[in-house]
Amino acid sequence: MFREYEATYTPPAPKTSGKEILNVTVLNGDAAQIPYLPFMTLSDVQMHISIKLKIPANKQKLLYEDKEVQIFKPNGQSFTLSECSIPPYATLYLVVLLYAIPEAFDHVVFDLYWGYPSSGCDYLDASCLVYQNTHFLNLVDYRHCSRQGITHSGDVMNSHTRTGHHTIHVYLKQLPSNATHLFFTLSAWNSPNISRYPNPSLKFYEASSVHKDLCKTTFTHARYSQAVIMCSVSKNSQGRWEIYESGKLSAGNAKNYSPIKSTIINLIKTGY
Repeated sequence: MFREYEATYTPPAPKTSGKEILNVTVLNGDAAQIPYLPFMTLSDVQMHISIKLKIPANKQKLLYEDKEVQIFKPNGQSFTLSECSIPPYATLYLVVLLYAIPEAFDHVVFDLYWGYPSSGCDYLDASCLVYQNTHFLNLVDYRHCSRQGITHSGDVMNSHTRTGHHTIHVYLKQLPSNATHLFFTLSAWNSPNISRYPNPSLKFYEASSVHKDLCKTTFTHARYSQAVIMCSVSKNSQGRWEIYESGKLSAGNAKNYSPIKSTIINLIKTGY
């Protein structure tokens, strides 16, 4: 479900090229350009994005100037770019829906492995930060191993294989009723960035189907960052939980969550 990727950046076309374009940027660093016509519909924009970035339209949430772009009018017709006051050369930010969690799901698991750096044992921390909208509620990490509806394994280290392991268990039906967002982060402990840890990988699965991965990834694009916000489990307007891809890079780690919290607040404010 998660993708393995290298970050790419596509510079905007020069305004003298004669071709007006829109820039589309994903939080993980992926980017694309699509042609701009003022009367192009937002549905057409989604179609271009699906071709360029291989992301289906029903998995796309578009943001412009820190607000979610509405695709359809009440009569079912699609808004045009001009109706949404989106000019040429504007940048749309794309948030990707990974998975809509069925109501029957309760116990889901985030399972992180990493290799020791060459300098010796070190920790790549998996943490879960819980929010009610932009209000921070609580934290689950290697020190704070149990909160309502969430448990953390603590550090599971194997000096023989030189690997570390963190497991976070989430019991959706036991979460606080006011919780709206769970953000899952990776952060380097003593090493300056994530690149120092060989072969980090994450699996996400429903607990009763351990061998059926719902998602699996490596974090190539984040290797020179101190922390990365991997994804969120967020409650939609109907009260259903959905998993969104992030890949947003951040400063901060389990010694100092303040920069990570600041990055998360900005994500929530932009409609993430």
